[in-house]
Amino acid sequence: MKISDFQSKDVINIVDGKKLGYVRDLELDVRTGRIEAIVVPCEGRFMGWWSRGDDAVIPWQHIVKIGADVILIKRNPIAPSKEYEEQQLREAKR
Repeated sequence: MKISDFQSKDVINIVDGKKLGYVRDLELDVRTGRIEAIVVPCEGRFMGWWSRGDDAVIPWQHIVKIGADVILIKRNPIAPSKEYEEQQLREAKR
């Protein structure tokens, strides 16, 4: 699958049914070639703890299904992702 294939899909959180937007970018692990997260543009206080500047970073583990037109994620918007917080700590130490 190409990055452009991801960018044409809506991202929807199945926990609250909210449409989050389209994939802006992907975060890759260059050593393994695996996708670590998808990046979605966000507005205002949209998922502040997931945000990186004007973007929401959604860890790959939270993707439930990738369909023809949509990417479904499952994430409670109240609590931060422990995996994402740990990743941010590791990156900060580098």
